[in-house]
This record gives sequence, C-alpha cells and structure tokens, in this order.
Amino acid sequence: MRARYPDPEGTVVRDGVALGYEVFGEAPRADRPTILLLPTWTIIHTRFWKMQVPYLARHFHVVVYDGPGNGTSDRVTDPSRYTPQSYAADAAAVLDVCGVERAVAIGLSRGAWYALELAALRPDTIVGLVLVGPALPLAPALPHRAQIGDHFLDPAPQDPQGWDRYNLAYWHAHYDDFTQWFFEQVFSEPHSTKGLEDAVAWAKGAGPSMLEAEARERGPSRPAADLLAEIRCATLVVHGCDDLIQSHDVGVEAARLSGGTLISFDGSGHMPNLRDPVRFNRLVREFVERVA
Repeated sequence: MRARYPDPEGTVVRDGVALGYEVFGEAPRADRPTILLLPTWTIIHTRFWKMQVPYLARHFHVVVYDGPGNGTSDRVTDPSRYTPQSYAADAAAVLDVCGVERAVAIGLSRGAWYALELAALRPDTIVGLVLVGPALPLAPALPHRAQIGDHFLDPAPQDPQGWDRYNLAYWHAHYDDFTQWFFEQVFSEPHSTKGLEDAVAWAKGAGPSMLEAEARERGPSRPAADLLAEIRCATLVVHGCDDLIQSHDVGVEAARLSGGTLISFDGSGHMPNLRDPVRFNRLVREFVERVA
C-alpha cells in the first residue's frame, strides 16, 4: 500500500519509447512551480521518491516519471536512449504532456546530470535545480571506486571483493548478489534495513540487460562543469558526508560552479532523501517557495 496514490497517471511516447508518469497534488499554477522528480540510474525506478511525494504533494504540483528500462516505462536496450540528453528530452516530453510551464527539477546521483541537461534544454521552464549526491565528474573518485571501469568487460570474477562486482559478466551471472551488495554501499548508515530491502526489490524491475545498455552509452555530452557554470536558475546541492558512491567533494564543486547552496547531511550516505526524509523534504519545500 502506498502513502499516496497518483491523481492522474499516464504514458507519453517519445521517439518510440513509452514513459510512464504520475501526477500528484494541485494543478499547475503560474505563481507556484511544479516539482519534477527525475529518474536516476536504471537499476531502480522512481519509487525511490516515495518519502517525498506525499509531503510535497500537499504543497505543490508534483510530477514523477520512470526513465526507460524500469518501472512503468518500456524496456529499451538501445544505448542512445540512456544519454543525459535523451533523459532531458524525455523529461521535457513529460512536462509538456502534464501542461507544466515552470518547474523545479530534482535529480539524485545520475539524475543530477539529467537535471542539468534539462535546464540547458528548457531554460525558460526550469526555475530551480536540486542536485542530490550528484554523480558528476567534478572531483577525483573515491579511492575504492577509482578503478571500477578497468575490468568491466573482463570475465566474471570468481571470488569478487568489493567493487570487483562492477563487472558486466558478473551482473548477468549474479545480478541478485550485485544489487544486494551495491545497495549496502548506497545505504552506508547503520539500521537502514527498510531502504536496503526496498531498493533491492526495485532493482528486480530492470535486470542486467537494462544496466548493460546504459553502461554502453557513450554518446557525446557537454562537460558537467560547463553545464553548471551556465546555470541561471537557483541551485541547491544536497550531499551526504558519508556517501560511499560519490565523493562529498563533488557536491562541494557542484555548488561552487553553479553558484548554488550546499547542504551537507552529516552521517548520511548516497540517498539522504530516504534516510532523512523530514529534513530533506523541508529543505525542498523552503527552496521551491523561495524560487517561486
């Protein structure tokens, strides 16, 4: 059972791919921007915003949609559908079908890059950005993740240690083990049982073939630093100090380049929106009201 069910919900087709979306709260208003909750890495669908939707929908028009490869959207193995630019075009299509003229876009991890591309694509529509644990190449990778791409196409490791599991053959042979281990890194805080269980269950909706398609995405993309430097809307960066997926230094640099505000969550990992939802939701509400 969900805390709040969507008001309208539907599907928009862009470039032959059906994207499922849900809408919550009051209709769009000219004086109050919509909140757009973006997808993240295809490994999970947008139920990871479940602790945000019920609260934010009491105050704003809220739109959530699934990217290709998970949730209620089409399963797609074309790598070109997983570029940040393609995600931005998907988001724009969802905003259009929902009649949204002004929005604050919120992106977690990879979703932060989608938010930046969306702001570049629709500068007159996006009036604010919230970047959460942004997965952007703005600082050196954490030491334990520095070489994860070097062995991605090697044979599956027989006795994987840590990030050895970030391996395509291992995904296909031991997907459940990979997702369990990966989300243990995401929820690095003690006593995160519910978040961990939810995320592992959501990961079953994608599977290794979807992750492979996204991993093979090598389309051209503008440097994240350039996108951030050109942002003209208000920006809020939220980053957990104990994030084991993306260095906190990335959040520091994202805030500096965008001229935005950095809020650090002490003791929090990669998904502070699930670990500390009350504080996160209040921050978002205050930010959206300020940019309205």
